[in-house]
Amino acid sequence: MERPQPDSMPQDLSEALKEATKEVHTQAENAEFMRNFQKGQVTREGFKLVMASLYHIYKALEEEIERNKENPVYAPLYFPEELHRRAALEQDLTFWYGPGWQEAIPYTQATRRYVQRLQEVGRRQPELLVAHAYTRYLGDLSGGQVLKKIAQKALDLPTSGEGLAFFTFPNIDSATKFKQLYRSRMNSLEMTPEVKGRIIEEVFNSTVALVSNVVNNKLH
Repeated sequence: MERPQPDSMPQDLSEALKEATKEVHTQAENAEFMRNFQKGQVTREGFKLVMASLYHIYKALEEEIERNKENPVYAPLYFPEELHRRAALEQDLTFWYGPGWQEAIPYTQATRRYVQRLQEVGRRQPELLVAHAYTRYLGDLSGGQVLKKIAQKALDLPTSGEGLAFFTFPNIDSATKFKQLYRSRMNSLEMTPEVKGRIIEEVFNSTVALVSNVVNNKLH
């Protein structure tokens, strides 16, 4: 797969990141697990594995965001009430694994590698957190509601939304408007062309890693 070339990318950071991940998103949509998921062919065990993996990822991401919430390279994108997913995932894992979920959930090698990268970025190159927040949160806002409905039906879950808190953003009235705000904040970040290039590369690599995480966890 060809890496994006920053020189040929759109000037706005949000557009550049969208362009950089277009091909990888197509691959993700065509991965076996996602194809099966969209057809409603998902098992409870497979879904539980996904939720466990997401918990480890968001726990690490949000710890690093908290560490850097006042750093000007990230601060304009700090929306904990609207976006952060850790508390929702804790609710979901209690539903799926029971009260002792913290000892019960798996932690695969693929997920561990992704978490280590998040920790490294948060401590040493916090400007690259923008790439990870963009990949995760805007992706969740874009596709979350569709995936929630599919999972609800396929797994015969209660219509009250139990087990699926991750997909719900109660503090965001309009996903479309919020994404516009988020992108405008991204585009207002001050950075050199060199930093922009590294963010574009990180968003490409992080999206590839997420696809790999799904495939390597064999969630089907």
